[in-house]
Amino acid sequence: MEDILQARALPQDESIDVSLRPRSLAEFVGQPSLKEQLEIVLESARRRHCSAPHVLFSGPPGLGKTTLAHIVASEMGAGMRVTSGPALERAGDLAAILTSLEDGEVLFIDEIHRLSRVVEEVLYPAMEDFQIDIVVGKGPGARSLRLDLPAFTLVGATTRTGLITSPLRDRFGFASRLDFYGETDLVSIVGRSARLLGVGMDSQGAAEVAQRSRGTPRVANRLLARVRDFGEVRAEGRIDADVVRAALDLFQVDALGLDKLDLSLLSCIGERFGGGPVGLSTLAVAVGEEPETVEDVVEPYLLQLGMIRRTPRGRVITARALRHLGIKAPAGEAALFAEDGPPTE
Repeated sequence: MEDILQARALPQDESIDVSLRPRSLAEFVGQPSLKEQLEIVLESARRRHCSAPHVLFSGPPGLGKTTLAHIVASEMGAGMRVTSGPALERAGDLAAILTSLEDGEVLFIDEIHRLSRVVEEVLYPAMEDFQIDIVVGKGPGARSLRLDLPAFTLVGATTRTGLITSPLRDRFGFASRLDFYGETDLVSIVGRSARLLGVGMDSQGAAEVAQRSRGTPRVANRLLARVRDFGEVRAEGRIDADVVRAALDLFQVDALGLDKLDLSLLSCIGERFGGGPVGLSTLAVAVGEEPETVEDVVEPYLLQLGMIRRTPRGRVITARALRHLGIKAPAGEAALFAEDGPPTE
């Protein structure tokens, strides 16, 4: 399903994301507690003239984990290598990267929760002692050599903290979770991005984009790009709140930021499964997506809005979602949907 809000971005959207990334903590908007903590950690490392401690960022996609990894390298005046958990299939893949690092360099591993156990075990001595063990030869004549590594900083990013093993998690000196952004921060982000892209937009237009951005800067920038396209083609480059609403209605993003996949999932639970509960795998098949996409991309925002709840038996739609969809609660089961309270596991 093609959707401008999902992680599968168009190449031109990826280039926009890169061009709009803040280059320093001072430029980074939002996450005030994380910023203050990270600023102290990095400043302390600079004053001691040593590499920064290993850092783990977690949270839903699009909140700035990769951006913060680049900022760590920039603030430390260090180079940066980028890879991902799925790309490191063998222990030798990681060993080759580690032995080529320079002193103080930052190694960024995205989706670090997807490292294989064999590769992960190579990281333990590398993170703790800046050493790795390699095996030379085969059979009875094989022997193990321990190689020294330059001091480096590992920055890991994950959307699934619970899948990271305790031994790996415990080796990070600083770990923080990114939360969804408030509308005020998103308005600032949209305004900054509009200036960088040369888009003329008033404050009401920026607020309208922010309101539909699902609390996520990446989504805000994608929506801004689509609004810019619409404004150039149909509004002579003029972008105000009315133009934004017209543009995002055309791209099927409603006033709450829900897109076709969100609404399809809610309608599926509410109509096809009578409000739930319905299991994740069944729900994913019903909407034609992978379970990981539903759980990592779609559900976090719906949970935040209080539109679905996770129960031991599966996902259940809430009264707020039913009202948003214009669906009546199934006969005799209105009590199940009467409370919109906090989502539960």
